[in-house]
Amino acid sequence: MPERQLDSAPHHMSGPQRRPNCSIAPPDLLAWLAMQGTEAEREAALSSMATSSGIRSRRALIGQFSRELNQNIGLIGVISLTEQGITVYDNETHGRSFLPGVKKRSLGDSLHADPAVNEAFDGSSATASFFRDVFGRRSLDNAGMELISSVHYGVAFDNAFWDGSQMVYGDGSDRIFQIGGLTRAIDVIAHELTHGVTEFTAGLVYSKQPGALNESFSDVFGSLVKQYGLKQTAAEADWLIGQGVLVTTLGLALRSMKNPGTAFAGDHQPRHMDQYRDLPDDNNPANDNGGVHINSGIPNHAFYLAAIGLGGSAWEKAGKIWYNALTTKLGAYTQFAEAAQFTIDAAGELFGAQEQAIVRAAWVEVGVLS
Repeated sequence: MPERQLDSAPHHMSGPQRRPNCSIAPPDLLAWLAMQGTEAEREAALSSMATSSGIRSRRALIGQFSRELNQNIGLIGVISLTEQGITVYDNETHGRSFLPGVKKRSLGDSLHADPAVNEAFDGSSATASFFRDVFGRRSLDNAGMELISSVHYGVAFDNAFWDGSQMVYGDGSDRIFQIGGLTRAIDVIAHELTHGVTEFTAGLVYSKQPGALNESFSDVFGSLVKQYGLKQTAAEADWLIGQGVLVTTLGLALRSMKNPGTAFAGDHQPRHMDQYRDLPDDNNPANDNGGVHINSGIPNHAFYLAAIGLGGSAWEKAGKIWYNALTTKLGAYTQFAEAAQFTIDAAGELFGAQEQAIVRAAWVEVGVLS
């Protein structure tokens, strides 16, 4: 089935369409640390929030042109993305004005002396290979888009993000994120790159339930890329996102799809709709664009339950169902209940009644359907 055209008019939501603030560090975590952390944690959180806010206008502009003009404009005035490939640059701690930075490695080049360069390259390659081999997708845009990454962004920057055209990695400060941890985590890399797939397909707006779905699909495919590389079944996987990227005093990971709300100190992700947090989408980082990183725990847990129920390796059935729904059914303003039905429909189209029943049961268990 061809990929769905993006919705031209909203439903279930009014106001201007929100473009993603797609960074791996949950804003509510940073806000919590800024208010309740140690002095070192507060300083690091405030620095990360200030730096992250600077890239929003660039990402909004690129996302708008890429989707509304139906073309990949790439890094405006910097580099063309017409050639398929993977390239890693060194930002040399200069920040946004120096993106992408100094070229360090491309396809065909030997290993670089800098581990961060190799980790970013390998993570992009593994993600692209997964989408190609499992779903037949040619890069993020399904047209061979070059995957560009910049490492060593800013000074001890505690975040990594998809900026609308490329991946950007901070080094971490060892106060929130472990130094070098963000490029070592394959699921973090795949999570952020999946935001690009979502931008080119469903275009889920980054607010409230559509935004939580946007985050959830990134967690789903981030976890699947990790499981695929490890050759794990759904039952064998840990279902953690970003295990080992946080300093040990903060927690084990950024999110748990198996047990939402248990990943780190201050994690309050719900696993059921009776715990859903109806937050405003305002400029307060604690409100997380209406709870996009918080409420994503609900569809995350639904996917985990579906994958366990379907059995085997999660990319074989559950992943294909969710991919089909994302790329051919969801629109910009899709709500949880609609997404649930779309995955049920996809299960029937791809597999059959038994798989439909398992997927439906997962959404019922998290309270999205009754």
